[in-house]
Amino acid sequence: MRVEHYEFGRIIVNGKTFTSDIVVGERVVNPNWWRKEGHRIQVDDIADILEYEPEVVVFGTGYHGLVKIDADVVEILRKKGIASEKLRSRDAVERFNELIKDGKNAVLAIHLTC
Repeated sequence: MRVEHYEFGRIIVNGKTFTSDIVVGERVVNPNWWRKEGHRIQVDDIADILEYEPEVVVFGTGYHGLVKIDADVVEILRKKGIASEKLRSRDAVERFNELIKDGKNAVLAIHLTC
């Protein structure tokens, strides 16, 4: 899968437009990615992501980068051999597309606003 476009509050993946937070992987699109706290990513929020067994997770922290990622999220990923990157959403989209183009099994978990 490739992200074709991102702007505040809107993302296009394989020709389909989404307006809520989303998880995108090699063969999966999980729309309406919901977290316990909207601007904080906690361990419970990545359960589905872990099932995809990615090599790397790219977190899009919002247009302005307001989303925070708990340290234990990064640690759990590291212990499972999964790299993680935290970028503002626009940069996260670019990075995800680069990883996919390079043949990596990547997941993009992105907050579309803030």
